[in-house]
Amino acid sequence: MINIKAERSVKIQAQKVARELGVPLSLVINNYLRDFIRDKEVHFSLNRDTMPLGIPEGELKPAVKRRLARLHKDVVEGKNLSPAFHTPKEMDAYLDTLK
Repeated sequence: MINIKAERSVKIQAQKVARELGVPLSLVINNYLRDFIRDKEVHFSLNRDTMPLGIPEGELKPAVKRRLARLHKDVVEGKNLSPAFHTPKEMDAYLDTLK
């Protein structure tokens, strides 16, 4: 069992969508966690109700918000990013170029 803190409105909306699809919300969450484990990826959406990386306003300290905003800017501009690697050998070769 996992206890998480979620906005009440988000929980209610998620329960409604899961019910419309005919599945329990726990199934949705468990599948998301399995995908997270398998892919080691987190996906966020950007909309006008959220700050960069999909994190609602008011939940982070100002310094963390500023850092995330800088990181988001780098991602959008394609700066300070490493390339994607398909093998450990590719990663090692890239890291060797940084020495």
